[in-house]
Amino acid sequence: MGQGKVWLVGAGPGDAEWLTLKAARVLAACEVWLIDDLVDKSVLELAGPQTRVVRVGKRGGCKSTPQAFILRLMLRYARQGRSVARVKGGDPFVFGRGGEEWAWLAERGVEVDAVAGVSAGLALGAALGLPLTHRQTARGVALVTAHTTDGTRPNWQALAQSALTLVIYMGMQDIAALQAELQDAGLPEHTPVLVAERVGCAGPRSRAMVLGTLARSVREAGLASPALVVVGEVAALAARLGQAAADRRCA
Repeated sequence: MGQGKVWLVGAGPGDAEWLTLKAARVLAACEVWLIDDLVDKSVLELAGPQTRVVRVGKRGGCKSTPQAFILRLMLRYARQGRSVARVKGGDPFVFGRGGEEWAWLAERGVEVDAVAGVSAGLALGAALGLPLTHRQTARGVALVTAHTTDGTRPNWQALAQSALTLVIYMGMQDIAALQAELQDAGLPEHTPVLVAERVGCAGPRSRAMVLGTLARSVREAGLASPALVVVGEVAALAARLGQAAADRRCA
């Protein structure tokens, strides 16, 4: 039996309708799926009767499957001659460790390919009718994580001066600290902010607010991970639509 192949597949931010045609085709052809915790259950319904589905959940603040174990699983199945799909929420190369996994497998002689997925940070624009860039307001967008493994923090001061829309991943674990850091970096307390929970999934919610009330508003609304924090003038556009309209469009 020859050596198999590993596909790094982006499943998008939520239900199976966010899958690309290529992702659906590759998943149908793979014998083994290694599924992240954030992949929606509707994607699992596409698995065939012979598909081996292995859950390798990884979510911030929760018990997670060690990354070293996931790497060994991919290697083991590939060396058995299997076609393997490493199925990730969003896109494998936007805070998804796709680069690390590709390099590790390639160093061991495993063939690797990838399928792009719709990252939640980009999907929320269409889901909420919220332009992340706007000719009159924001000429660019930065996707940034508030959580790092080495304890370093993003250069919030540089980002605050950039006039870019900030789409912040993994910022809900300590939302009060995030608010303080953004204000210390020079962003005024009246800066528009929008928090979007479960973009692309069942039961999505979003709330518009200002930076000075971020932590309090999140607490009062009961918002929690998985959620994105959008900071910048475009966030005010959601408030103009009215919260009920924004919530309907998020469905």
